[in-house]
Amino acid sequence: MKQFPWKTYVLSILLPEAVGGLSGWLTREGAKLYGSTIAQPPLSPPGAAFPIVWAALFALMGISAARVYLAPPSSVRSRSLRLYLIQLAFNFCWSLLFFNLRRFGLAFFWLLALWALILWMILSFRRVDRAAAWLQVPYLLWVGFAAYLNLGVWMLN
Repeated sequence: MKQFPWKTYVLSILLPEAVGGLSGWLTREGAKLYGSTIAQPPLSPPGAAFPIVWAALFALMGISAARVYLAPPSSVRSRSLRLYLIQLAFNFCWSLLFFNLRRFGLAFFWLLALWALILWMILSFRRVDRAAAWLQVPYLLWVGFAAYLNLGVWMLN
């Protein structure tokens, strides 16, 4: 009987959680100012919701990436994992653009590029592991909602 590859899953979850944690730490001052000085659009969730949602999304990302990583080696699997890392880097940089630099317009277009990368990643993951692709859908939806919020902040400020 084959053992469950728990180490792969743990490491795969820790990577995006660490990226998100570092991003949150680097933008903590900008995020505080955002909450107190920036006009926000309707439907903006309370600030406390963001770390909870992101922690869950990063965990789903990690589980999804682990499933792809554990699939038989192939060029599609390799491309999928590269896309995963690229979108994770885009995700990290968005927070810096938005919270620290307050480049709301640039951050909005960056977020659109991130959304497209996530969609591309989902389509690529689907060719390797359908469940891994579905695990990314909440992330795609949240980034779409984040784009609405980002656009609203840009227009209001």
